[in-house]
Amino acid sequence: MARGYLIFHLNLAFSAIPTQARAEVIRKCYWPLLKLAESTSIPVGVELTGWTLAQIMERDPAWVEHFAGMLRKGTCEIIGSGWTQCIGPLLPYEVNRWNQKLGVEAYVRMLGTRPRLALVNELAFSSGLVDVYAEAGYEGLVMDRDNVRLALQLNDAPVSAVPTHALGAAGSTLPVLWSDSILFQRLQRVVHGDIPMAEYLTYVESRAAHDGVVLPVYCNDAEIFDYRPGRFEAESRLHPEGEWERLKRVCARLSQTLKMEWLSPGQALDEQMRTAQPTARHLSSISQPVPVKKQAKYNINRWAVTGRNDLWLNTSCHRLHRALLIAGAGAEDWRELCELWASDLRTHITPDRWEAGLKRLQTMCARWDIPPLGHSQAAVMQELPPCRDLPPNVGVEQDEEGLLWTITTPTAHLVLNARRGLAIKSLAFRSHSFLPLVGTLPQGYFNTIELGADFYSGGVLIEMPGERARVTDLEWVTPKMRLAGTELLICARIPLSRGTLQKIIALDLEQERVRLTYEFQQFDRPLGIVRVSIFTLLPESLLLPLSVRCVNGGAGEEAFEVDREVNHGQAASALVSSSAAFGATDGRMSIEDASGKGLIFQWDPADCSAVPMLKHLKAQDKHLTRLSFSLCELDDTSRPGGQLLPFSVELSPC
Repeated sequence: MARGYLIFHLNLAFSAIPTQARAEVIRKCYWPLLKLAESTSIPVGVELTGWTLAQIMERDPAWVEHFAGMLRKGTCEIIGSGWTQCIGPLLPYEVNRWNQKLGVEAYVRMLGTRPRLALVNELAFSSGLVDVYAEAGYEGLVMDRDNVRLALQLNDAPVSAVPTHALGAAGSTLPVLWSDSILFQRLQRVVHGDIPMAEYLTYVESRAAHDGVVLPVYCNDAEIFDYRPGRFEAESRLHPEGEWERLKRVCARLSQTLKMEWLSPGQALDEQMRTAQPTARHLSSISQPVPVKKQAKYNINRWAVTGRNDLWLNTSCHRLHRALLIAGAGAEDWRELCELWASDLRTHITPDRWEAGLKRLQTMCARWDIPPLGHSQAAVMQELPPCRDLPPNVGVEQDEEGLLWTITTPTAHLVLNARRGLAIKSLAFRSHSFLPLVGTLPQGYFNTIELGADFYSGGVLIEMPGERARVTDLEWVTPKMRLAGTELLICARIPLSRGTLQKIIALDLEQERVRLTYEFQQFDRPLGIVRVSIFTLLPESLLLPLSVRCVNGGAGEEAFEVDREVNHGQAASALVSSSAAFGATDGRMSIEDASGKGLIFQWDPADCSAVPMLKHLKAQDKHLTRLSFSLCELDDTSRPGGQLLPFSVELSPC
């Protein structure tokens, strides 16, 4: 006998649903869902945010009353989400805490109960979120199994080999009820009439026989049945049978043919805990620091640096977060910020809802006296007098061809390549006995044509596939130097095909610290990729294995061992330019070698919420390891327009 469960995700904030269509969605999707549970006696899981619940209450309070009655009878189960659907690994810890707190309060207030389980928003997971959910009082999580299997290199292992518990960054542990992307997509396809009923039943039967676990028959959107938001030109037509009726028939066939025993999500988790050997692990890895739902195009960059203007939007939200934190703001202000940080503003949002969101953001920024983004450091440079006299313990030398500029201070040695746009030839700190950890690997360093190029540090890469254009900053420059307090500023203006790059390298003359700043002038945000501060680590100076530490939405750091090849910037498809990234929500990341020697990278997400991406490739006994920061990526949510914000990153020794 097969056993399975159903979870339906309700989201009236779904990006492509117009505001005026919300009552229609309740009528066409949410009422039929409750009727499905009643007519089939399947104890379905219903997951929705507190915000969606409040919107339903405003438009159709009878639905909320009916749903609450079903919860009391046990004919369905509430699954938690938060006040809004946010991408937790991209949010500061305090915002994630408030989102869960406000969500639980909404369930208690409107439904008279609190959920036992929470579905990870957009199934974008990090270990830091486990601690957030545990703190909010949840007893378990719902998470996508397929991408966790990828992260943990369990693709060839039985499904039962996946851990039963998620381990948090701070030590919390929560059991996990697994969803399955392929299973829910197959159900959608049979209900839409894209595949035959017999083919679907055969597939589910084979999964039931092979997996040996309770099947997550469906764990996805409710709005996909008997409703089409018009997001894509090639959306499937509505099935003439009526898709909720067809779904009911599919469930009946599963019960008849496979003798499916239907469990509630809570019962399914209890059964898993009863029969499986408990195993707790971190569910992410260096290749997938933030596992996400479905196929590779749904990676974390979808909500970080694509959309209509995600970089600007997230940076503005970081500024508001800082203001609320300093002021000790109350629940209503945090509620507003959670709504502005909702995931659907960052994908296929309709034009009218985008404009409404911008107005709300501008109003809140004005109320908290948040200055506009994009302060120009280039203007500050122009106001400083030319550097005529350096301190006696600071040296600046050029080689005989004027290519390499060597700057030495008591705390750092920096060599810059003026022929390559002030690329860093080498950077070394006193704490490392002036052994450089970052710099340039020349062409020929690797004995393979696949890596037969120069790998510089501190550079910029811009690619616009639609224009068949590739832009870098590797041009001849004549650096200008200025003194600003205890910093020596080395500046270059680099003409690009669509504007100018102002590049500033600030070398602290007293402390072990170097800061690189990139400012794009007259350069619109392209439909493509913009990656800056591309740093190359020097293999000869580092003892493997390397490790990376950063915060991904939780209160503390997560540690990732670089134990395999990684390429976060590798395109997932011709339309999706990358496949992974770190959240690094506090603007800090460290890379260390096995001896503890390494570098700290720091930036301010309230100035520019760039996302860091790692590449680590092996070539015989050598390795190419590069860290870059993305200001823009390309995917199906990308729209023209938006801003490229100035970005600054500071390097210091661990």
